Amino acid sequence: MVGVKKSRLYPFERNRYFYGKLLTVRDFESEQKYFNDKRRLLNRLMFGSGVLSGMSVVAVDDKTVSVEMGVAIDYIGREIVIPSPVTMKLSMIEGFTNNEYKKNVYLCVAYDEKGKEPVHSVGNASVRSGEVSEYNRVLESYRLFINETAPAPSSFEFVQLMENIVTLYERDNVRITQRMPKYVTPGEVIEVRLVVEKTLQTPRIAFSYEYELTGFQNVGDSNGVVSFQEPGDAQDTEYTITYQLKAPLEGGVFAELAVPARSAKLAIGDEPVSVDSSVKQKIEVVDVPVAERILEDWHGRSLEHAVEGSADKSICLAKISLLQMGPTYMIEKVDRMPFDEYIESTTLTQRLSRSGGGASLHKFFASAETQDLEYGAKPSLDVKYHPDRNEFDFKLGIPRPQHLYDEIATGTMEVALESIGKTGGFFFSRGKKNYVSDELIHGLGEGPVTVVVGLEEIDESGHASGSAAKKQVYYGQSDVFKGTEFEPSLPNVSLGTIVYPDKGTFRIGMKLQGDNESSASVIAVRWWAFKSLGTSAKAAAAEMTSALMEAAPDKE
Repeated sequence: MVGVKKSRLYPFERNRYFYGKLLTVRDFESEQKYFNDKRRLLNRLMFGSGVLSGMSVVAVDDKTVSVEMGVAIDYIGREIVIPSPVTMKLSMIEGFTNNEYKKNVYLCVAYDEKGKEPVHSVGNASVRSGEVSEYNRVLESYRLFINETAPAPSSFEFVQLMENIVTLYERDNVRITQRMPKYVTPGEVIEVRLVVEKTLQTPRIAFSYEYELTGFQNVGDSNGVVSFQEPGDAQDTEYTITYQLKAPLEGGVFAELAVPARSAKLAIGDEPVSVDSSVKQKIEVVDVPVAERILEDWHGRSLEHAVEGSADKSICLAKISLLQMGPTYMIEKVDRMPFDEYIESTTLTQRLSRSGGGASLHKFFASAETQDLEYGAKPSLDVKYHPDRNEFDFKLGIPRPQHLYDEIATGTMEVALESIGKTGGFFFSRGKKNYVSDELIHGLGEGPVTVVVGLEEIDESGHASGSAAKKQVYYGQSDVFKGTEFEPSLPNVSLGTIVYPDKGTFRIGMKLQGDNESSASVIAVRWWAFKSLGTSAKAAAAEMTSALMEAAPDKE
């Protein structure tokens, strides 16, 4: 076994007691070190680092903050305990400088040891002149201090395992980073986050760039361009812009997102700022679940890498935004735990993972709406993801159907009776009493249509009295009206149709029934063509045809 001292490894040694052993200071220190190092090693490997409970930071007034009592574990496994609330002015906290007030500062906590109970040292007095004092106790304490620069996001262990982060710009109280998952599965849609950090008094920021993809595909409406414009009335120090990309469909490859410096445009206030460096993010497409791949990296760490926590790395408890007020400053905003340095209870995480409540934490929500598109347009689907509420918005564009009157055509065909049976007439003979027309174009285009035909009669007897001519169309067998007041003056004929869906044409067939003593010299055939509009239209056309057929009795 080994112990830990910063990033160097030492073997564990414990005292071996025997009768008559002379115990010295070294033996007692070794006894304490043995148990401390073992416990801290397990803390580091089993729990990690962060706040276990408490240590919330709140603003008491414009210049003062209060830190609640709490417990944390630092980056080499040492316990940090704040036993009672602490209230301090910022100007009295170590690391705070008064040279600039329009900035963000970071309140941190670190492990610290302090001597306690000074006593007279008899042993040391025998070898040194004068009174010598030593501390009788060592108080395991803490140290609060201010950092005026934010830690790099990639400096945190779990961020390194799970995310790929690049810095696009960092200067003048402004930092712009781009974050995306370190691993993706084939065909997965992932979220890319552009994070803009600034102070409250930094002028408004505008930033845009064009990105280049290798392997990835755009999803949604980004189309390779990302743009951010800070709102004029904003009071935030951090903004996040997101867009989505789709991973390649095969695993075992890498996909790349590049932002060339030439495409980046940054303005702070009215002043354009140059972005000098290009960045690339190379992401591995894995055939296994991403969580399994991350665990593989976690389990594959060397012991030296796992315990190389730095003794001087601290835990950030709050980001404090300051505003300049004349010659001094005021606290405008306090953001607790800005880098989520928490340690969750193992019992809690297990219960969440096994309970229905835990499952609900990973549910997605969806809302959908439709919009009309012009007839003939292609259907469209637009998807947007809102990470703040874990929701997808689906917008479906559906082309309007063609109006019904555009799907119906009608016309008439007039045939002189004297032309029937004669060569060169409109109808040509297929037998003694059977006649078929040339191909007629119905005008509804290619596709299935239903054609209904009938004989049209115009009664002009009313013209002499000044009334309008009376028009009527007979469908089916017209001789069923023989002997009634509705008996037509038309010849007794049967009509039929042949439809050519691939051509958009049809023919009308006529068969003379028995003796024809009609006084009419011209037969007017009225036809209707119905375009297929789906099941309902087909059913309606079929119903109409069936009704017409049923109205006509069978006749030899």
